[in-house]
Amino acid sequence: MANELAALYLFCFARADSVGAVHATAVDGYSPVSIIRQLPDVCVVVSEVAQEDFCGPEAEHHMQQLSWLAPRAMCHEAVIEEVMASSPVMPVAFGTLFSSLEALAEFVERHRETTTSFLRRVAEHGEWSVRGLFDRRQAQRALTSARLAGQQERLGVMSPGVRHFAEQRISRDIERELSLWLDQTCRTIANDLAGCSADFRECDVSTRTRSEDELEEVLNWAFLLPESAIGQFRELVTRANLYHRPQGLVLQITGPWPPYRFVPALSATATP
Repeated sequence: MANELAALYLFCFARADSVGAVHATAVDGYSPVSIIRQLPDVCVVVSEVAQEDFCGPEAEHHMQQLSWLAPRAMCHEAVIEEVMASSPVMPVAFGTLFSSLEALAEFVERHRETTTSFLRRVAEHGEWSVRGLFDRRQAQRALTSARLAGQQERLGVMSPGVRHFAEQRISRDIERELSLWLDQTCRTIANDLAGCSADFRECDVSTRTRSEDELEEVLNWAFLLPESAIGQFRELVTRANLYHRPQGLVLQITGPWPPYRFVPALSATATP
């Protein structure tokens, strides 16, 4: 390369016969993005970047700064999403670099079978995210109310003092049963949604509670969904929300996204 301090930044793999020019900018916000068609069936989407932006002590410091990282990560995603509009994509992680065109070509050739198979698999598919937010207090109230209503006849013949202790015992039982109820409910929903998807991943959930409404994230799922199943999938999420919202569980759906969470592991890349 003309500039010995430059490196090749890899965004994704795509079908060589499907991708034209990419108009989104590289991660620096202004450099162009290029398509390299070294194989008849697979191309790679790349740009040049300064090596020092991603390697060395200063780069490690940048990676800890959201003000530096966030806009570049958004550019990374924008390029992949633009390519996805015209081709199946196999995205790679932010900051994947190669020291030379030769190193990149060797990597592409080594993973040709994997990338070709993956692009074929995700054709006319997208990744859809489903997050579950849970209002634990609302759930406790709803389950307690249902339990008390079911035992109203038995409670009605008790003296006020005995009834008070019986109701307190029911509330304590509900607290113990709530986690089991939530787990069973989520498993049932997951099975229903997975039935119309090609693949499914359970992802890490955030441990932070949204303080303004005391909601906690209790599920974070990714589905590889064929375009033909989007309507059915949305309908299942809508039904689940109608049924479980009174118990404090709400599902949020977003997509389609590039299939980040279904990409197979590749061997370590060459680095500058």
